[in-house]
Amino acid sequence: MEIMFNGTPTHTQAATLAELLEEQGIATPGTAVAVDGKVVRRTEWNAAPLHDGASVTVIRATQGG
Repeated sequence: MEIMFNGTPTHTQAATLAELLEEQGIATPGTAVAVDGKVVRRTEWNAAPLHDGASVTVIRATQGG
């Protein structure tokens, strides 16, 4: 299926949000995710289904000064 991943058209075989993050190699500590503009709680990632055309935004906290 085709999704928008952080603003980039992306092809994925992932069926859930957790699978997508694993597929993209994204470590979960300090990560927030929204699907179609709605934040998805980390406890729901394994059950959160993806759909063709979904817009997924991933934000990761970083340290710095």
